[in-house]
Amino acid sequence: MSKAHKKLEKNINLMAVWIVVVVSIAGLVELLPLVAQEQIIEPSEGIEPYPPLQLAGRDVYVREGCYVCHSQQVRPFRSETERYGPYSVAGESVYDRPFQWGSKRTGPDLARVGGRYSDDWHRIHLLNPRDVVPESNMPGYPWLAEATIDGADIQNRMRALMRLGDPYTEEQVEGAPDAVAGKTEMDAVIAYLQGMGITRTGR
Repeated sequence: MSKAHKKLEKNINLMAVWIVVVVSIAGLVELLPLVAQEQIIEPSEGIEPYPPLQLAGRDVYVREGCYVCHSQQVRPFRSETERYGPYSVAGESVYDRPFQWGSKRTGPDLARVGGRYSDDWHRIHLLNPRDVVPESNMPGYPWLAEATIDGADIQNRMRALMRLGDPYTEEQVEGAPDAVAGKTEMDAVIAYLQGMGITRTGR
């Protein structure tokens, strides 16, 4: 064992510094190539930033911790594509902050749930999941039907996303309060769910 190695092992502070340096370099080696890949930073065909109501729904979805039990990542395995649909690609999640990929599933993956069920089905399911799926262990979310969406808050959120590079227009931002006027958080979550796996062009 060399002198330098002995010194490193005996000095905890020096060891900690070198661990941070090595982990940082390894992280950069893993992440920097991804940033340069077009398919990682370019949206897939038809993918646009979330419209106001879906954006509000996504915020509620994240706030309520739905991502803890539901991933939004269909992996490229036959067992998954037969059940959920085409496997997920990075370009679908360009406008997701934070993205909802993952492999932890207590409930089913929701990446392709859009259009599979009616709005009424989702409403009943959110109020009391066992009314439509008797074996479900998902909790109900009845309070979402009572809370309304704050149009000014969504407008501010869209402006912040514009600064991050989301291609919203001023017209879209200005129209945000009208787009969510009178809508409940449940309406917003349902709109978000119905958009999953469906291109958002023109929505």
